[in-house]
Amino acid sequence: MDNYGYYQQPKNKLFFDIETIPAPSNFKDVAIKVTLQKLIAKDNKLKLTKKLEEDLFRQTAISGDFGRIFCIGYAINNENVQIIKGKENEILQEWWKLADKTDLFVGHNIMDFDLRFIFKRSIINKIKPSAKHLNLSFARYRNYPIYDTMREWEKWSASFIKLDTLAKILGLPSSKSGGIDGSQVYDFYLKHQYAKIYKYCMRDVVLTRDIYKKMVFDINA
Repeated sequence: MDNYGYYQQPKNKLFFDIETIPAPSNFKDVAIKVTLQKLIAKDNKLKLTKKLEEDLFRQTAISGDFGRIFCIGYAINNENVQIIKGKENEILQEWWKLADKTDLFVGHNIMDFDLRFIFKRSIINKIKPSAKHLNLSFARYRNYPIYDTMREWEKWSASFIKLDTLAKILGLPSSKSGGIDGSQVYDFYLKHQYAKIYKYCMRDVVLTRDIYKKMVFDINA
């Protein structure tokens, strides 16, 4: 067994997915400016239009630098899926309580997105990660203590596969059957249709767990 417990059977597996929204109003201008500067560095003829400004603002939802966590869906082992919601600092406090009891984090693209986002927002919100996972290993080419279904499916190549695409390949039902996908979360947020976002997030967690079970040849899957 190596230092990461690679061969051990994890007792508590935490399946999860986060939903995020753009920067708060007090960070909107600086977030747009920072993103625009990066684009201008590649194309100095680029001009800021109202549409581009809105697009850049919405793109902050995929960056933990300025974007915010709206909710986290999770399930421990085979238990029912739950949602952590509320103010972002409260969400993070509850998340790290769960993480402290977790042996294996399971999700899709969580190494490059979800977990990175959570760590950045934790620092910004002054929420210290659990002592057990303060220095959570992001070592590549391993599937413990993080099992990233996207990385494991692609065997750590440069390829990227969407959760929905992988579901279709494995013969599993889409989590987008409820009329919402990740690109529409902010629109539903603006309409205060929070319940639809929560349900979408929960469906992603269920799907992630089903995919994981197929990938590890769980006989009960």
